[in-house]
Amino acid sequence: MKIAKLEIFDTLSESEKELDTSKKIRIYLCGVTVYDEAHIGHARTIIVFDVLRKFLESKENMVEFIQNFTDVDDKIIDRAQKEGATAYDISVRYIEEYFRDFDALNVKRATRYPKATEHIKDMIALIDSLVQKKIAYVSKNGVYFAVSRFSDYGKLSKKKIDDLISGSRVDVDETKNDPLDFALWKFSEESPLWDSPWGKGRPGWHIECSAMSIKYLGENFEIHGGGRDLIFPHHENEIAQSESFTSKPFAKIWMHVGMVTINGEKMSKSLGNIRTVKYVLQKYGPNIIRLFCLSGHYSKPIDYSEDLLKENIVKWRQVETCYYELLLAEGKNQSNPIGETVLQCSTEFDSALSNDFNTSLALTAFFKLVKEINRLAADELLSKSIAEKAFPELERMISVLGLAIPKITSDEINSINQLIKKRESLRQQKKYQEADNIREQISKMGIELIDHKNRTAWMKKEKIQSDIS
Repeated sequence: MKIAKLEIFDTLSESEKELDTSKKIRIYLCGVTVYDEAHIGHARTIIVFDVLRKFLESKENMVEFIQNFTDVDDKIIDRAQKEGATAYDISVRYIEEYFRDFDALNVKRATRYPKATEHIKDMIALIDSLVQKKIAYVSKNGVYFAVSRFSDYGKLSKKKIDDLISGSRVDVDETKNDPLDFALWKFSEESPLWDSPWGKGRPGWHIECSAMSIKYLGENFEIHGGGRDLIFPHHENEIAQSESFTSKPFAKIWMHVGMVTINGEKMSKSLGNIRTVKYVLQKYGPNIIRLFCLSGHYSKPIDYSEDLLKENIVKWRQVETCYYELLLAEGKNQSNPIGETVLQCSTEFDSALSNDFNTSLALTAFFKLVKEINRLAADELLSKSIAEKAFPELERMISVLGLAIPKITSDEINSINQLIKKRESLRQQKKYQEADNIREQISKMGIELIDHKNRTAWMKKEKIQSDIS
């Protein structure tokens, strides 16, 4: 069943806008510049959009999801020179590492991952149109967009042109007509470079996303997203050049994800406080990272802390317990009205995500269901019929949130159950040492036993390096 109504805060209009879910939803997410490993800030943005996509698809909405790779950039070239490699070598290495990291984070792969270097002709065509319209001009150092020719410049970032001239992040270049004008094409004799009608060189950063988003999603698509640090200048410049090219509004909704800070400061190499996805994955695994990244409202900053991540380990163990209690539930019908709780939690979960994609409130509804199931199990009130009502909804929420319970086969379940029966028999015979040996054998399989009054349940625990429990 499709979502009746979903609203997202639009940075451009500074208001919540309703997403049209009656047709295919086209999303363009600005991806990473592949000159180094992805960090936890990248992970948060990509995980937020991954959950948005999974939520839409869970409601039978078609989604076309485009996420680019910037594989030509000054940072890539600088890295290549330092390592005595080519820019191609650097970009290939870090694209491979990107997929290693984000596949491990259970992020669904995009419909397409266009690379800037594969779309040079598209960029040149777009730039040429702007030159023909006299919205762009050729200078000694390259082709520049004339900001003064776009009267709405600053409408996304809410910056005034006069203020921007005095204090913006703009390149110092005396060959530009105006300090705010930005590069569409940079002349260069240094590889990587391509031929163009104006001279050899490479594209500017901003033109890449305009060319690729328009090519794959059209001139006016549903959602354009990225981190809040991209609002200016990147997305501001995208709007200027795209709308000058098409004479139409660009994206319908601009959705921006808040930064991940450390001790209230922005992550940066100079401060030595960057936490790579690889590092955090090794310590905490994918589920803890996802719970952390979804724990605050997507538009607000979130502060990275080891304590917060460790708190999420405790929460994740509750989810694992709940999952396996439901999976292995036995017994006759109980008079507990679990259906009402399931419906309430399901409604609250969907409502939170439909109202400006509030993942924090959605997690509250999710853990409300988890807590109730675990309470019933602890009180010996969890029956198979109750589990049959609750399990499908728990699995749906887990799927939307992109969490992943370690898989277990039916053969493994049977094997574990047989060992547990043998252990219980030994305990009844007061052969406690032999029973403990079986418990140890089960533990080595990554299984933790949960002893109830009348039976023994179990769960398969994810191995988490930082788990001290």
